[in-house]
Amino acid sequence: MSCRGAGCGVKVTAGAANGRGERAGRGGSVRISNQHNAGARGRQAAVFKMTELDADLDHIIPASVLPPFWAKLVVGFVSLVCFARSYDGDFVFDDSEAIINNKDLRADTPLGDLWHHDFWGSRLSSNTSHKSYRPLTVLTFRINYYLSGGFHPMSFHVINILLHGGISVLMVDVFSVLFGGLQYTSKGRRLNLAPRSSLLAALLFAVHPVHTECVAGVVGRADLLGALFFLLSFLGYCKAFRETGNKEGTHSTFWVLLSILLGAVAMLCKEQGITVLGLNAVFDILVIGKLNVLEMVQKVLHKDKSLEKTGILRNGGLLFRMTLLASGGAGVLYMRWKIMGTGPPAFTEAINYNYYYSLNAWLLLCPWWLCFDWSMGCIPLIKSAGDWRVTAPVALWLCLIGLICQALCSEDSHRRRILTLGLGFLIIPFLPASNLFFRVGFVVAERVLYLPSAGYCMLLTFGFGALSKHTKKKKLVAAVVLGILFINMLRCMIRSGEWRNEEQLFRSALSVCPLNAKVHYNVGKNLADKGNQTAAIRYYREAVRLNPKYVHAMNNLGNILKERNELQEAEELLSLAVQIQPDFAAAWMNLGIVQNSLKRFEAAEQSYRTAIKHRRKYPDCYYNLGRLYADLNRHVDALNAWRNATVLKPEHSLAWNNMIILLDNTGNLAQAEAVGREALELIPNDHSLMFSLANVLGKSQKYKESEALFLKAIKAHPNAASYHGNLAVLYHRWGHLDLAKKHYEISLQLDPTALGTKENYGLLRRKLEQMQKKNV
Repeated sequence: MSCRGAGCGVKVTAGAANGRGERAGRGGSVRISNQHNAGARGRQAAVFKMTELDADLDHIIPASVLPPFWAKLVVGFVSLVCFARSYDGDFVFDDSEAIINNKDLRADTPLGDLWHHDFWGSRLSSNTSHKSYRPLTVLTFRINYYLSGGFHPMSFHVINILLHGGISVLMVDVFSVLFGGLQYTSKGRRLNLAPRSSLLAALLFAVHPVHTECVAGVVGRADLLGALFFLLSFLGYCKAFRETGNKEGTHSTFWVLLSILLGAVAMLCKEQGITVLGLNAVFDILVIGKLNVLEMVQKVLHKDKSLEKTGILRNGGLLFRMTLLASGGAGVLYMRWKIMGTGPPAFTEAINYNYYYSLNAWLLLCPWWLCFDWSMGCIPLIKSAGDWRVTAPVALWLCLIGLICQALCSEDSHRRRILTLGLGFLIIPFLPASNLFFRVGFVVAERVLYLPSAGYCMLLTFGFGALSKHTKKKKLVAAVVLGILFINMLRCMIRSGEWRNEEQLFRSALSVCPLNAKVHYNVGKNLADKGNQTAAIRYYREAVRLNPKYVHAMNNLGNILKERNELQEAEELLSLAVQIQPDFAAAWMNLGIVQNSLKRFEAAEQSYRTAIKHRRKYPDCYYNLGRLYADLNRHVDALNAWRNATVLKPEHSLAWNNMIILLDNTGNLAQAEAVGREALELIPNDHSLMFSLANVLGKSQKYKESEALFLKAIKAHPNAASYHGNLAVLYHRWGHLDLAKKHYEISLQLDPTALGTKENYGLLRRKLEQMQKKNV
């Protein structure tokens, strides 16, 4: 069969045969080192089969787009079109914690702290740390924040879309190696001997809808960066064999070491990045070392004496590279363990994990039902062998066993290599998320399929080639392939739109995972943020019904009920929340607020103290504790509590204000003035602090300074009736009666029900009338 397209028209030297003696191409003659092209007959069969497989896709991939530049241009363009709709989306779901609330993005946080904090900005040594160690990803967020001048989501989204485009383009090179093997020209240019296969697989990868979470969600950048350096590490490892000549077992140690370094960088972006070293080892053994696993197993079983003469066992270069990869991986993992530590693994029933694997496989196969979160009842546990869902893991393992048998037992060396590498790319990057070696915080997550989907796309492309070869209805196969690409592109666009804001994202999950308590919780939270408390209560109640131990839903529902003065039910919910999770500091604080409202002061104080015990740096809790002490006339304790709040959070305006007001009301004007000035130095534009300090200065007869602060506060908040009313009182005392009359009237226009202002205005009018009578 003829071999058309880029990379096929070359003359192969070093004894290699490629079918039908084509002409030498522009890159010069091909120099193939013996360690991965041993045996003239083997080389001839392998290359012939490879070009034959690629030619089977001729009716699907036109020759006009096969040159590398055009192939990469098409893949890059398609990948950008799929997810372009998310470019102007909001920060959604986990973006709030990883971006907006992450202090590591701000300039006042030392860069060195990034190496001691987790992905969410918490110290790794903290008991509440998520242990997600991705400092390089956080660093890119920080650069994004600095260059865009704040939390402007568009710049964050654009970077994610461009990263996916770049990764998709790199996939063309990666797939060309996986499908076509490693062959270089005399000038060191790598040949793409599978242009159609690599292009189709890259297109399938670029348009896969399961990637939407990584691209449209800003926190997905961890997966994107991890994938980017994963691929660069793999391609770098391939370059280790670019200039090795015909010497068996030779390589460039520099490129091997650089590949290990890039693998470490990938791990510092996302944990699964380190698995590239395992993939490099598999590639080296199968492609470079040309290991036939089945043949070696047979020799071991039959105690064949020729086993001792097997080339791979005597290949010093291969053993040296395996040693480098193993020691490099172990060193990187040890350093990571030293930095962040580890905990004991925990496992659930194996049958459920196998079911989760089948769901991940289904998401790759049919990515139509997508959800931002698959936890909390979204996937009910399998509790007996009679559950019909047991058939899903059985089907998965039958498929995997069939593919593994083909990968090991096929007489076609090219098929063995492609299936083994495809399975390797599918399984190896997924291992950190498999719960086999350590417990992870999820059971199914679309983001962890970003890299494994490359292996799936490779196997799917191989399947299309095999199907095309064995059927006469080639146009039907082409139509199916094009249909899959089109439908996936459409699904990517729709799903990207759903990720643009939280309301659409959360509501889209209701039809996919109606039993997921977290979905109902997030819909409720979104409604509560918009002020729709009635609807929010309904979703929070459903979340608690679905998961009776969902403490965060109980806490939020309790807060809303507290605001609606339904205090008894609020107390019951919050008490249950802290009973289920005794270290839930926020719930303890909210329980204290409810108990304070119920006049149960001792219980409230105990709740506040418990909250502070579990979260020592809790300024809001100190503020509420101070309010409790103020209600009990324990003024010194109240001032101390509010002072603690301002120490922990210097911009805590409410705590500063309460200190000024309490000192003012108890006659400590000098101390109140000092606290007010201290507060304004820290928060110079806070109009409520200006107002409180202006009142103190007025009582101290510092009328001019008091007037300036009142006017500044009114300029910042002109519709505050109390600001005009108290300024009128100042003018009244000062003797500027016309100005006092003017501001009394403005205050009463803004709030006609203010009794104090009415009374003061009446006194002023009587005084003005008396003055008029005297003048007459």
